[in-house]
Amino acid sequence: MPEPLLEVKNLKTYFMPDEGLVRAVDGASFTLYPGQTLGIVGESGCGKSVTARSILNLVEPPGRIVSGEIILHDGFGAQDLTKLKSDSQTMRSLRGAVIAYVFQEPMSSFSPVHTIGAQICEAILSHQKVSRREARARGVELLRRVGIPRAEQRMDEYAFQLSGGLRQRAMIATALACDPKLLIADEPTTALDVTVQAGILDVLRELRADTGTAVLLITHDLGVVADLADRVVVMYAGRTIEEAGTEALFDRHNHPYTRGLLEAVPNPLRRTGGLREIPGRVPTMRNSPDACTFADRCGYADEVCRQERPRLAPGPAGHPVRCFHPLTTAAVTA
Repeated sequence: MPEPLLEVKNLKTYFMPDEGLVRAVDGASFTLYPGQTLGIVGESGCGKSVTARSILNLVEPPGRIVSGEIILHDGFGAQDLTKLKSDSQTMRSLRGAVIAYVFQEPMSSFSPVHTIGAQICEAILSHQKVSRREARARGVELLRRVGIPRAEQRMDEYAFQLSGGLRQRAMIATALACDPKLLIADEPTTALDVTVQAGILDVLRELRADTGTAVLLITHDLGVVADLADRVVVMYAGRTIEEAGTEALFDRHNHPYTRGLLEAVPNPLRRTGGLREIPGRVPTMRNSPDACTFADRCGYADEVCRQERPRLAPGPAGHPVRCFHPLTTAAVTA
């Protein structure tokens, strides 16, 4: 097994507003290897994006990382990113050059008063000793790599002049400006039609094959995960509750919540019933109990689940699962 690129160990990121403590991430753990695509899935508000932002210390007050480790192996040793200040020189040098971030909404992430080319060149010039002419040539090359037509012309256009799909491609190009080892893609296909979504996934797949860049894919779309990810982390209420290879997760998942997610996906081949849903409501992240957060929605829960916090441990299928009563047969019913 190769050395991991990134290890997240029991990460806890809390927000502390006047209204009370919010445990946005309350025990996230996973490992990402070079050249691998790791998908993080779960309902909205489960802590996926906060986990991703914590990696680059982009969590704004009143939020902060309170405990856990984020170990980056960059080929020159290992360093815990939680020990670095957000505005430190080391963290600034890592952002973009080693770890790049594709934000969820490119329209609000690009500056509206600077051209796409100017923003790509800024990313290049911040980390590489090249001339502006060389930076522009690199920008044109990147736009072409991600499939944007008339790349020279697009360099001088603004974000509002591009379609949603082109903006997303331009955001990916900006993130790749300095050949990062890890690309964090936060909901890269949200609000895009199916055809454009397929094009974005093709771009990510080709980039991984061409450059060996690892991808951390944040999404709620299990179809995207099945298409692109090598491994999958399932999060619920701020906690990692299951991690497995993509095929194993779909065929041999062990957590009742994972089954609920899979059964909630529309299936034209399902013979009985309508669209299935997970009963109950997602628990509030404020003052989360130190017990199983899925207990109130789970048909397998007992008093132990409501009083104790399950730990992440190998389940019946051999991969990590956080459950006192993991499923032993995991086929999703038709």
